[in-house]
Amino acid sequence: MRLGATGRTLACMTVLVSPLAMAAGKCERLVATGSPDAPPYSWQDPKDPKHLIGANVDLLRQVAGKLGIKVEVLNAGRRDQALEEVRSGRMDLLLDAPLQVEQLTSLDYIHPPLQLNEYLVWTRHDAELTFDGPADLARYRGSLSERARLTPAFTAFAKDQLKPVMAQNLTQAFQKLVLGQVDYVLAGRYSGMAMVQSLGMNDALIARGLPVDRPGLYVALSHDSACNDSWLRGHLAEKLTELPISGTSDAVLQTNLERWKAQLQAQGDAPKH
Repeated sequence: MRLGATGRTLACMTVLVSPLAMAAGKCERLVATGSPDAPPYSWQDPKDPKHLIGANVDLLRQVAGKLGIKVEVLNAGRRDQALEEVRSGRMDLLLDAPLQVEQLTSLDYIHPPLQLNEYLVWTRHDAELTFDGPADLARYRGSLSERARLTPAFTAFAKDQLKPVMAQNLTQAFQKLVLGQVDYVLAGRYSGMAMVQSLGMNDALIARGLPVDRPGLYVALSHDSACNDSWLRGHLAEKLTELPISGTSDAVLQTNLERWKAQLQAQGDAPKH
């Protein structure tokens, strides 16, 4: 059977349309969410409270943009509410998910992580605290926010060996440190910087030594997302692998630290330097 002109044209078009273009057409838009109070990674946009801004938001948009996918990052409320929105499939993606075994039944974690959150030992500038490794911290009194998301191994170590004083949040932990109620606080490198700036404690507190833990902040796709397929998971993993190699992650983090600082100064909540 011979093809007519129309048939030959359609056949040629089918050959010319690449598998990449066909696959990308399956998902043109992702709805994402994350923590609304975790600068510089993600926080509520003061100009548009229904949305989130931050380093993770910017990086996700960059990665998705290279795949021809638009991303809207909504504020779903507290971190647990954001998780539930994605678990239920009402939203497609969580942009700062800690790796938790119990969530594997509802989420697909994309490797590598979008960010590695380096936890450092924060002390007062004048503190006489010396340590060569995490085990040495057992000699001192430490504090940790209940919201901290450490690796399971370090969480078990801290609970057994360090026995930190738990604080409701990082603000309370740093206040305990300034008041001399504890000797150190375990906090993320960049989240610690953001909080120190927001509290006006730049001259009082400092981060010391190498990271004691490096938990990942993952992009996690809901099993119930219509966009969750092997093509998207594979290409997200490919683009995420390229981020640290290119230096993009560090640059975006620094930009959002300055963004957070400028926001605080505009609100009058931080000292002008």
